[in-house]
Amino acid sequence: MARYSMRLPDLGEGTVSAEVIAWRVTAGDLITEDAPLVEMATDKAVVEVPSPVTGRVVSVTGNPGDSIAVGAELAVFETEAAAVVSAPPPSVAPVAAESAGGFIVGGTVLGRVRASPATRRRAFEAGVDLTQIRGSGPGGRILRHDLLHHDQVGKPVAEYEELPVIGIRRMIAQRMSEAKRQAPHFAYVEEVDVTELEWLRQRLNAERRVEWSYLPFIARALVKVLQQFPQCNAHYDAERNVLKRFRAVHLGIATQTPDGLKVPVIRDAGQHDVAALAAGIRRVTEAAREARASRAELSGSTITITSLGKLGGIVSTPILNLPEVAIIGVNKATERLVVLDGKIAIRRMMNLSSSFDHRFVDGYDAAAMIQALKTQLEYPETILAE
Repeated sequence: MARYSMRLPDLGEGTVSAEVIAWRVTAGDLITEDAPLVEMATDKAVVEVPSPVTGRVVSVTGNPGDSIAVGAELAVFETEAAAVVSAPPPSVAPVAAESAGGFIVGGTVLGRVRASPATRRRAFEAGVDLTQIRGSGPGGRILRHDLLHHDQVGKPVAEYEELPVIGIRRMIAQRMSEAKRQAPHFAYVEEVDVTELEWLRQRLNAERRVEWSYLPFIARALVKVLQQFPQCNAHYDAERNVLKRFRAVHLGIATQTPDGLKVPVIRDAGQHDVAALAAGIRRVTEAAREARASRAELSGSTITITSLGKLGGIVSTPILNLPEVAIIGVNKATERLVVLDGKIAIRRMMNLSSSFDHRFVDGYDAAAMIQALKTQLEYPETILAE
């Protein structure tokens, strides 16, 4: 027998450390090569790190929420000497998020406890020792209702629930705080008559047998408008005190995922027509929700569009996606009574609620940009024109 010391591998370009989210083993467990060992969070994604060898776990480093440096010892195994020589360096992959809001889909048998990663996560958050539960699933596997039943009969009902703020949720909290603390937000809200745009959207959907939302039209209109307002397609480099104005528009699409808010990016959005933007938005948002998006696809946006669709409400105050200086918020579209040419009419109206970094975008320029965007959306033929 020999001991094998595993070091935390590089989980992606630029990563110097990662946060422990959940261990899939404890000291004394047996594990096979390539079986899930631990979930780690970088600044962009949660990844599952597999075991590099087959053997018994001697020790692990770090509790959920702890930061581990790349190259630092992560785990120690007791294994056959031959296995140590032949063990390849571990590879990592993004973790898929389950629709119910957990971190992992599927299950793995590890050590003395048979339970899915989602059940292990719930047990960790509830402070339940899975070794004390008898599973009702195949082979004694602990199912979700086993955990819930144990919680009900084995513990008093608590008045509140404590959830550790770790992983991507902690990163989101940190970035939101930094954005509000560092950038003086200037909000601008304008209503837009999208009656003609709705007519055009429905006609194109019927003709092309597609299901385009408003987003690709808004994206295309925004790209065209930014040619007149380059100060809104920019980054502020705080360390160098430099404002970077970009020629190309790398459009961020704020996307709600089971792991929290992510912003996948459509590169060179100005090179795409409405059809290509619709396909691109679908592709990058699905990849983000399914945790398939690469680090490159989740970084580098120069301006962001955020929309909650039918949940968009009337007005919102979006927070800047630093280091960007502008974010365009899309509220829900609904029919309203308006005065049109001196008469009461029913029109389909939608508000744009946008935020700007007031240090670099003056109120006049912010208002002028949104007014130009409004004109594009109210006369949608201009969106399709080259």
